[in-house]
Amino acid sequence: MKVVIIGCGRLGAELASRLFQAGHEVSVIDKDSASFAKLPANFEGRLNEGEAINRDILHRSGIEKADTVAAVTDSDVLNAVVGHLARSFYNVPNVVVRNHDPRYRPIHEAFGLQAVSAMSWGAQRIEELLYDADVRAVFSAGNGEVEIYEVAVPEGWSGHTIGELMSTTTCIAVSVTRAGRAVLPSPNMVLETGDVLHISATLEGVDALRKRMVLPG
Repeated sequence: MKVVIIGCGRLGAELASRLFQAGHEVSVIDKDSASFAKLPANFEGRLNEGEAINRDILHRSGIEKADTVAAVTDSDVLNAVVGHLARSFYNVPNVVVRNHDPRYRPIHEAFGLQAVSAMSWGAQRIEELLYDADVRAVFSAGNGEVEIYEVAVPEGWSGHTIGELMSTTTCIAVSVTRAGRAVLPSPNMVLETGDVLHISATLEGVDALRKRMVLPG
């Protein structure tokens, strides 16, 4: 895979290093050549010093043949502009941008860009970890707005249906594992002690589930 990374701060350097170690062809752009010192000594990707919105710099980076572009500078506006150029002008099939300040996230959404917000995701994850470990997050989608959780069915809910346990659209059962075998559940499926549920839920939905699990009925 041919990757162009815009921004060689701590995030960009770590991403470039990981992709290079995985065997991908990596090209990095940063306006400050000193930023390339953050890359590991064994990094052999292409380094391009200059402004990311400069057409010559983008050409030198190989963006015309890139499979993916990651715009991860500290500037949300720059990330949005470069991401839009990469997708709309250079027809890069996969573009991901960093959202540094959640207040600027609507800019990325206006361009229809896939945005990752470390601040929003981090706050969401820490909030989850502050709760009891009865419901464990195993997969996060987007910036944590929806996650997949693993739930061990409490003994008090044995004999009750999934529909009784989850009566909200913010929390949906996606699988039930019983005796090592996973099945797609229906709302009428009767739960047994030892069942493991995997649910898709918002933070509000999983909070409601935690409260619901305390007492059946």
